[in-house]
Amino acid sequence: MTEYDAIVAGAGPAGLAAACLLAQAGCKTVCISPDITAEDTGSGPVRRTVALMQPAIRLLETIGVWPGELQTQCAPLKTLRIVDDTLETFSAPTVTFSAGELGDREFGWNVPLGLLVDQLTGAAITAGVKLVRASVRGYAQNNGSAVVSLDSGEQIKSAAVIGADGRQSTLRRDAGIATSEWQYDQIALALSFCHSSNHHNTSVEYHKSSGPFTTVPLPGKSSSLVWMVTPEEAEDIKSLLMDQLAARLQLEMHGDLGLVETATTPIAIPMTGLTARKFAANRVFLVGEAAHVVPPIGAQGLNMSLRDAAFAAELIADAIRLDEDPGSARNCNRYDERRRGDVLPRQAAVDVMNRSLTSQYFPMHIGRAIGMTAMQHIPPLKRRAMLEGMNPTGSLPRAMRA
Repeated sequence: MTEYDAIVAGAGPAGLAAACLLAQAGCKTVCISPDITAEDTGSGPVRRTVALMQPAIRLLETIGVWPGELQTQCAPLKTLRIVDDTLETFSAPTVTFSAGELGDREFGWNVPLGLLVDQLTGAAITAGVKLVRASVRGYAQNNGSAVVSLDSGEQIKSAAVIGADGRQSTLRRDAGIATSEWQYDQIALALSFCHSSNHHNTSVEYHKSSGPFTTVPLPGKSSSLVWMVTPEEAEDIKSLLMDQLAARLQLEMHGDLGLVETATTPIAIPMTGLTARKFAANRVFLVGEAAHVVPPIGAQGLNMSLRDAAFAAELIADAIRLDEDPGSARNCNRYDERRRGDVLPRQAAVDVMNRSLTSQYFPMHIGRAIGMTAMQHIPPLKRRAMLEGMNPTGSLPRAMRA
C-alpha cells in the first residue's frame, strides 16, 4: 500500500488546482481520475468556457499557468450587463456593472475549459503530482489513516483526502456525508459562436422566462453562450441546422452582436442542485461539485469550487508543516465552517434568481424587478454587489489574495 501526504480524487480544474498547491507546498500528492484528458483540446472550436473572477485568476498565477499561453486564448470581462428580457408587465431596468467603477481593468477572464484543464495538468506534473488513471472504488478509515481503494485493485493511504470527484462522489458517500438534492425543469445549452459586431469585452445575461441566456466574450468577434431552457425547448434547439441556430441566437440577442455567422453544436447539461450536509468529515474534504452544485448564473460555480480547492490545500499543507494531523476533526470542522459561510448564501441567491424567472407567481417577478432597480440606482448597493461577486466577504485563501 502506497502512502502519500495527500490524496486528491478528481482531475477537473478544482481537483488539479488543489493538487498543484499541495505539491508546491512540499506535500507528496497523488491525483486520481479515470480520465485526465481535457475535453476541448487542439485547434477545434471552443464549446465550453468558464468565467473566472480576479481571485481565481490570482490562484492561476500562484500555480504558474497565468498569464502565459492560457491568457492568449482568453478574453477579459470588463463590463457585465443584466437585461430583463422576460416580457413581464413589470420589467426591471438594465443593470450595468463596469470594472472601472471599482478601479479595475477587468472583473475577470473568460477561459476555455479544456485549455484550463490542460494547463493545470501540465502544472501538476511539473510540481511533482503523481497522476493515476483510475476510479475510486471505495474509501475507509483505518488506524488514523484514510484508505482509498481503486478499481485497479490498488489501495493508497494518507492522512487527508480531497474529494473532487463530482456530484456522484464515491468519497462523499463512503465518508458518510449526506446531501440535499433537487431538480430544475431546465437544460443548460453550452456553445460558442462568431458574430459581426464587437462585443467590447462585455458579458450580457439576458433574463428570459425559461432562464438566463448569457453571452461571454472570447477573443476577436466570438463569444461563448450558456442558455437555460426547458427540456422541450432544448430538443427543438438541438435539432436546428447551423444556419437556423445562428438565426435563432441573433433573434434572442435582438441583434446586439450583429450577424451571427457560425455556432458550434450545443452541449446539453441537465440542471440540478446539490449541497453536502457537511463539507468535510472523516478525513475527507469535499471540493467542487462533490460539495455543491448550482445553476450557471452569475459565474458562481467554478469560482466557488476553486476557493474550495485553495482552502482545502491550505489547511492540509499548514497542518503537515506544523506536524499536526491534516485530516483531524478540528481541521475538517475549520474547513466546513469557512466554506459554509461562502457557499450557502450564494447558492440560495442563485436559486432564488433562477426560480424568480421561471415562476408563474407574479409577486416574485415584482420582487426581482424591485431588486434590480435598487441595484442600478443605489450606488453603494451596486458597489457591494460587484465587490461580493469578485471578492467574497471574509478572508480569501492565501493563494487567491492580491
